Amino acid sequence: MGAAPLTLTYHLYRAVTALAAPLALRAARKRFIARNGPMTRFPERNGRFSEPRPAGPLIWLHAVSVGEFLSILDLVRDLTQDGTKVLVTTTTSSAAELAAQRLPSGVLHQFAPVDTPGAVRRFLDHWHPDLAVFVESEIWPNQIVMAHKRGIPLALINARLSGKSLEQWQKHRSTARALLSRFSRILCQTDTTRNALIQLSSDDDTIETTGDMKAAAGALPYDPSEVERLAPLLAKRPLWVASSTHEGEEDQVSAAHRAVIREHADALLILVPRHPERGDAIEALLKQKGWTIARRSRGDLVAPDTQVYLADTLGETGLWYHLSPIVLVGGSFTPVGGHNPYEPAHFGCAILHGPLYANFTLAYEAMRAAGACEEVEDAAALGGAVADLIRSDRQQNLARNASAFIDQAGNNRAGVVSSLISLMK
Repeated sequence: MGAAPLTLTYHLYRAVTALAAPLALRAARKRFIARNGPMTRFPERNGRFSEPRPAGPLIWLHAVSVGEFLSILDLVRDLTQDGTKVLVTTTTSSAAELAAQRLPSGVLHQFAPVDTPGAVRRFLDHWHPDLAVFVESEIWPNQIVMAHKRGIPLALINARLSGKSLEQWQKHRSTARALLSRFSRILCQTDTTRNALIQLSSDDDTIETTGDMKAAAGALPYDPSEVERLAPLLAKRPLWVASSTHEGEEDQVSAAHRAVIREHADALLILVPRHPERGDAIEALLKQKGWTIARRSRGDLVAPDTQVYLADTLGETGLWYHLSPIVLVGGSFTPVGGHNPYEPAHFGCAILHGPLYANFTLAYEAMRAAGACEEVEDAAALGGAVADLIRSDRQQNLARNASAFIDQAGNNRAGVVSSLISLMK
């Protein structure tokens, strides 16, 4: 089926993004500065390249942030096995830092262009990829339409569609069809998403279910020497991790830890904020609440009287999951959609989460059904759950179930690789 006609809504979007390009770039710059992005690389957001294009076929993979980036790491390694060149773009500076640490040798990284006609044109003029692959819910109209117009095959992988997004697209059904019909392949996390996209696009030939790539990703890395150094300091203490917390959640985690301390006086909380650049603000909050803290980014050691260890560094989440038997996955007490529960499952942790997890609904439902995680409603429930899990059989049961679940979880990554490579032929 050919591409559906572009709609008035799209043409208006293109006109507005062209006229408002300076404002869009200014807003992007403000966010870039707030997240401590490297300003020497900010021109990449305007489509200005900072690396030469490698010779030969090139696959462009866009993964907006940390979660999406981590989900494609193994896929990138698979795609480069035969020497294929890959360019990965992200939007956030935290994802860019991880890219610098974890991308295979030879894989390029750039910040993605803002979705204005000028920035996208400059980006495509330089990189002219042979395949453009978007991850999860990255539907940027100018990037899609302009790449398709140049004859670049498009794929959307690990696709997901929230109820709110579906409702919005249904209001603009013709525009949704125009954009979706420009993809040569759409690979979905679930049949629910597949069926919804088929309804929007009126095409079931290019859309299939391949499972959640986050479940198929390997375990997060960690430094064994740091395990050896830290384990003796932590071994005799009740320990739990609050991971990927967002603004507002540290208050609730602090209240929960207060409840844990009442039952286990020597308990230690390792607090891992989603955005390490918030470390100063979090430290000030914790001190205001009277906690004795140590801070990872400052090189502080965990002392016998340390109550909270602020792990405000990037790329060490695997270390804390390896060391701790109990993990709260954050982003679930504020409306950001939750974060990846598969990551602590790889380490056999007892996994807790809050009630707000729209981006991982199916993952949490499946894990709860397998007895591999527990939902807690608020700070009081969190504190009670952690205190109860410490040194209990229930903690061990949750941990075993989490390990068993992740061992059985799968995604047809080999099929995804084959599907993508076929689009370049």
